[in-house]
Amino acid sequence: MTASSSSPSPSPRFWALIPCAGTGSRAGADGPKQYRPLAGQPLVMHTLAAFAAVPGLHRTLVVLAPGDGFLDALGLPFVVAKCGGATRAQSVLNGLDALLALGAQEADWVLVHDAARCLITPAQIEGLMAALAQDEVGGLLAHKLPDTLKREANGRVAATLDRSDKWLAQTPQMFPLGLLRRALVQAGDQVTDESSAVEALGLAPRLVAGSAQNFKVTYPEDFALAEAVLRGRAAGVATDRSKR
Repeated sequence: MTASSSSPSPSPRFWALIPCAGTGSRAGADGPKQYRPLAGQPLVMHTLAAFAAVPGLHRTLVVLAPGDGFLDALGLPFVVAKCGGATRAQSVLNGLDALLALGAQEADWVLVHDAARCLITPAQIEGLMAALAQDEVGGLLAHKLPDTLKREANGRVAATLDRSDKWLAQTPQMFPLGLLRRALVQAGDQVTDESSAVEALGLAPRLVAGSAQNFKVTYPEDFALAEAVLRGRAAGVATDRSKR
């Protein structure tokens, strides 16, 4: 029996794209920050472990800088594409093209995640997927701004801003592949996240509540905080198992 022309289209798949081509200059370390040791292993391995624990993801693509062989001998269950660009936006755009080459479709979902947000959890990833799977635009994890917000002029407070509608953008940021690629092509290299590019198309991505722990390890002091969180989680797992 031949398939009917009215057969339903396959459901969109979920792909993860992790740009990992940065130099980590603000972290004050020699070499990329994503490879610095953290709680016993390179920082990026904590990020990748979270995505490996999400069964709903079809595949995960890690975008590295050309010539970066750090992950070559580790035998990871991910696809590696050494097509990183000079900017984050270019690395993501190149990664989207790599996903298309792997068989991804424009209607498939792509979750773009910062390699340096190593405290992301499988539950947070799955929560984002569930919240946006039927959304027409897509969206991102974000954290409601908890602090009083000041505007500065010449080193002094110029104004106190209303924080009630302010959110801190996080990742993953999840959009249909075709939509995101078009947005990045039109926005150019200067956008600092995927949502900004989609917003420039006149669309309004959905905000999905994240966690204060899902911060981006950026500055030297961030490593100590991330290490404390990771070791605390490991101790909690050990304690829970000891009660069984």
